[in-house]
Amino acid sequence: MSSVAKWTVSKPYISISGTLLEGPFYEQSKNEFRFVDIWEQKLYALDLAKGPESLKTLDTSESIGVTANLDSGDERQKDHIVAAAKHGFALVNRNTGEISYIARPWNDDDKLRQFRFNDGAVDSKGRLWAGAMNDPKVKSPTNEGVLFRLDRDLKLNHMVEQLTIPNGIGWNHSNDTMYLTDSPTGKIFAFDFDENTGEISNRRVHFDIGEPKEPDGFAIDVEGCIWSAVYGGGKVIRISPEGKIIGEISLPTRNITCPTFVGTELFITTAKDDKNDEQFPESVQYGGHLYRIDVGVRGLPKHGFRLNK
Repeated sequence: MSSVAKWTVSKPYISISGTLLEGPFYEQSKNEFRFVDIWEQKLYALDLAKGPESLKTLDTSESIGVTANLDSGDERQKDHIVAAAKHGFALVNRNTGEISYIARPWNDDDKLRQFRFNDGAVDSKGRLWAGAMNDPKVKSPTNEGVLFRLDRDLKLNHMVEQLTIPNGIGWNHSNDTMYLTDSPTGKIFAFDFDENTGEISNRRVHFDIGEPKEPDGFAIDVEGCIWSAVYGGGKVIRISPEGKIIGEISLPTRNITCPTFVGTELFITTAKDDKNDEQFPESVQYGGHLYRIDVGVRGLPKHGFRLNK
């Protein structure tokens, strides 16, 4: 049995007291780090050269689950990023927080109210993938969730149905395997992935946490390992390409939501916690903040959404 590498984070990098921090993203060309608070409808950004004091906050009109860079070649869109927002896929003005939708999966007002988009990612060909789930502010999540793929021509595709909380999504280094988390099931699924067409097949379980904790968002490193946040478990686990836990980061709060790489550091978002106990005696104090830790390995590069290219 292989040993499990251990790291411990004791204090936040930035104390925000957010409700549901998610969607961490590093934009290398600007050395800018951004993330969202889904429940509070906020978009945060900071200049990493200047540190926490440079943190800026934008109020958005609706929740945002995840963001990505926009690669459109249109100068009119140079101040925009792309996001999976409350009702679908949207452009977000990074100066004002204004949201403008480019694709919505439903026209029905009841469904638009009932669902919100959660986590997602862009594949190597510039297609944006994101999952929609029951909005907990409206209805407790059931298996009505759907994973969508937005193509560069804005064609919207239903890819996986009967999900509960579609979460972390990503691809291996060779781009022939896609991973997808369905949090309440405790599982990270793997699919065969056709990089050229964007089609997926052969769904199987890659990892099952095997306890009443939920894998949340994740990042993938250059060695093909998944770093999965464990919501309710106070940790990030490193999962090998064979589906085994080979590393663990312990944090001082329970609800860990998503990591992303900045060089060899992992920046980790968390959510608010309402109770202390013996296992997490300081969880209330340390929930809803941003953390970071050097883990000595780099992540795979992020891709931009190639709109109309």
